[in-house]
Amino acid sequence: MLVKDIHIPTVSFRPDPEARNPWFRVNRVDRVVHYLQKEFLVPHRKDYYFLALVREGCSRHWVDMVPYELLPNRVYFTIPQQVHLKEEAKPMTGTVIGFSEDFLSLEENGFLRGLPLIRNPHNGHELRLSDGDVAFMEDITDKIIAEYRSRQSWQQGMLSAYVRVLLIFLSRLYTEQFSSLEPSSERLLLKRFLACIDQHYIERHEVAAYAELLHISAGHLGDVVREQSGKPAITHIHERLVMEARRLLFHSERAVKEIAFELGFEDASYFNRFFKRLTGQTPAIYRATIREMYH
Repeated sequence: MLVKDIHIPTVSFRPDPEARNPWFRVNRVDRVVHYLQKEFLVPHRKDYYFLALVREGCSRHWVDMVPYELLPNRVYFTIPQQVHLKEEAKPMTGTVIGFSEDFLSLEENGFLRGLPLIRNPHNGHELRLSDGDVAFMEDITDKIIAEYRSRQSWQQGMLSAYVRVLLIFLSRLYTEQFSSLEPSSERLLLKRFLACIDQHYIERHEVAAYAELLHISAGHLGDVVREQSGKPAITHIHERLVMEARRLLFHSERAVKEIAFELGFEDASYFNRFFKRLTGQTPAIYRATIREMYH
């Protein structure tokens, strides 16, 4: 049984060193044990999104204190805040996909972040597939893998388009299979908090400001958000600001100073330090790097 522990370690996204995209990876597995031995019997979180189309397999694992045994013709998925534990692993055949928050943040209108599969309001992990669903999944993952391995121009745009189709398809299944379930009050509070951030992140940068909007204390909000997401409330606010900054740096020609003011920062130099602290790059270097990769 998993034990809730604020010291649960986080496993970071590991890009494929041979691939061009540092925030996305995909690979086929054929009758191999996919998990690392060090993950067995150790509760941990992933800081990225994970999808596995299982065609054959029977490994046993836990996600947020719920046990699962891998079954054929299922999709298993996790989002960054969920807690994992591998109880045992057996050979698996299928397709495994992982992508980071950075991959989602490149989309201009934020559509993908609003999909049920990404939001995961019911804290789900498993989707059943019909024969038709399996055929669709095989076709779209074939296209994703082919594009991922290609060296053609506009590879990133094509890859993003295929992944968008995949996530929309899986979100339809999610809605169908989880529609009868009601999320807990704590989960609903997290959802309301994230929705408030989307509406007010420009003018409100502090947890207390959101607690006021939600008519609860800042301490209670912080406790629930950390318990439900595995991250401090302020981290969600900062991640939303960074995501919008990335979009503006990539999609617009605004100067860094203009972007800082647009996001509610009175001091452009502070915005530069804030962005570098959270991403490891200055806004100018990020803009140059991401545009070179995508064009």
